[in-house]
Amino acid sequence: MRSPVRVGVFGLLGSGNLGNDGSLEAVLGYLRAEHPDAAVDALCGGPEVVTARYGIPATRLHWYRGEYRTASRAGAIVGKGLGKLVDVVRTAAWVRRHDVVIVPGMGVLEATLPLRPWGFPYALFLLCASGRLFGTRVALVGVGAAPIGNRLTRTLVRRSARLAAYRSYRDDPSRDALREMGVDTARDEVYPDLAFALPAPRPGAPSVPPGPVCVGVMDFHGGDDDRARAEEIHRRYLDGTTRFVRALAEDGRPVRLLTGDECDRSVVAAILDAVDSPLVTAAETASLADLMKETAAADTVVATRYHNLICALKAGTPTLALSYAAKSDALMDRMGLATYCHPAREVDADRLLEQFRALEKRSAELRRTLAERNLVAARQLQDQFTALTAALFPATDHAQAPTRQETP
Repeated sequence: MRSPVRVGVFGLLGSGNLGNDGSLEAVLGYLRAEHPDAAVDALCGGPEVVTARYGIPATRLHWYRGEYRTASRAGAIVGKGLGKLVDVVRTAAWVRRHDVVIVPGMGVLEATLPLRPWGFPYALFLLCASGRLFGTRVALVGVGAAPIGNRLTRTLVRRSARLAAYRSYRDDPSRDALREMGVDTARDEVYPDLAFALPAPRPGAPSVPPGPVCVGVMDFHGGDDDRARAEEIHRRYLDGTTRFVRALAEDGRPVRLLTGDECDRSVVAAILDAVDSPLVTAAETASLADLMKETAAADTVVATRYHNLICALKAGTPTLALSYAAKSDALMDRMGLATYCHPAREVDADRLLEQFRALEKRSAELRRTLAERNLVAARQLQDQFTALTAALFPATDHAQAPTRQETP
């Protein structure tokens, strides 16, 4: 009798980022539907959360528990350094126990938010190198990538991508970015973000004008190359977003503030403190399903975080993006709303209100467009999962061969 395929999932999962966990949920849904006999476990940021929420065994990604806190004391610096060495052994041992490891979505090949090379980029490199060493197929599935300024981070990302047995991307700019870094992407495919494979909420009941507006906020300080002016970017973003929310409330519009990561709660608190109105409330969301329900009940959504946008678009709600990276622009273009992007680094409340009102005038038309685009995305993700089975589970499928591995 053939033993079950041993599948690992890897990433900053269960760590408070709802988008990352949504990508995991989509992949677990695929595995349970198409490969129900697979033995699945995780190496991740929040193992207790992943086990409790998804029912799979999980191991902590880093030996040193303070990995993502700034090390200012000698003990913390030593602990981080030692952790880098211990993680070489821990990661290799975990990878060796698996036939397949999947990195489900996420922006694992980008630095659009502040990122240190010896954090997650190093962890990803250890994973992919261990996979090559032990013959474990590592798949980067529907991942995001972007140009990277830091030389060491770029090197780790490039080598990780080359060592992976399979790669697919969530948008064309991601594949282009890897190609520009020197990775052969000729056989790599682009599909919609994995979160589009999650179940869609039921449409909300028609609202009585003026209807509710969801505003998805973010603890935004710019990207990895913006560290020198991070606080300036944050102040401008918070001020512009607060002014926009205040204007909506003054117009009598109920506003629901949404988050996508635990760190976003400070921005919600700041806006609630500045806008003293019973019309402005904060939603409690623990998953992308919760976010989709909130956005489905809204007339319109204005959002920053990438997966807040996905939830709104998946729910079929007209959406305006406070865009902080090419991935947001590409997503809005894919869904037929390219006109409705506003720069997160330079939020102009007056201009944002103009775009918002223009969006609402086309609400009925845009809802029809989103319904059509969501059907296309669903079909494309079925193709993604078919290709993934062919690449990672050849014993159960006789289709295409996996993407070739490269020399790093």
